Amino acid sequence: MNKTLNVSIILLSIFFFLAGGVCAEEAEHEMHRGEKIARWMEDKGLNRTASVAAISTLPIVELRGAIPVGIVAFEMPWWQVYLIAVAGNMLPIPFILLLLGPASKFLMRFSVGEKFFNWLFSRTRKKGAKIEKYEALGLTLFVAIPLPVTGGWTGAMVAFLMGISFGKSMLYILMGVMIAGAIMTILALLGWIGAVIAGVVLLALAASTVLKSFKK
Repeated sequence: MNKTLNVSIILLSIFFFLAGGVCAEEAEHEMHRGEKIARWMEDKGLNRTASVAAISTLPIVELRGAIPVGIVAFEMPWWQVYLIAVAGNMLPIPFILLLLGPASKFLMRFSVGEKFFNWLFSRTRKKGAKIEKYEALGLTLFVAIPLPVTGGWTGAMVAFLMGISFGKSMLYILMGVMIAGAIMTILALLGWIGAVIAGVVLLALAASTVLKSFKK
């Protein structure tokens, strides 16, 4: 278990370093976050099923952190982890879609809230610039690719800013979450091989990011 996690940490650290997204220490911290949260929940008396579901609802971590914890650390059946993680990841999405508008309008009355939401919406618009052209396919793939800057939470914010209807947003995000869950489940089941595959893909994306920055 630990060896697989360590390989993933090293590969992700290289990716983040090359891509300039976050430092290596942050990448290692992110990889351990899901397991730390799960262990803390266990210590507090929460069972493993509830722990996987709870981790899946969290921003940044989502099912990308919950599925490896459920399959690798908790040794739960993969199909059970998949279903729980997908359901947990989708749980906050309708609330984000419905409440982000009213909440942001109210909080932007205050200077701190205005600065925060201006930063958040600006960052989200940059992430979603390429999605707008393809809407359904773009949003689904954005959520489906299990990277630190993607996922259901960010996808919901992008959908809100793009003005996609609630029903369509839920459908597109659900499809993306299901695909992301399938990818993470396969990688977790493959163990060392899955860690290597994830590393190769991430390094390829890093190389692509570096090349684009040179072209600019």
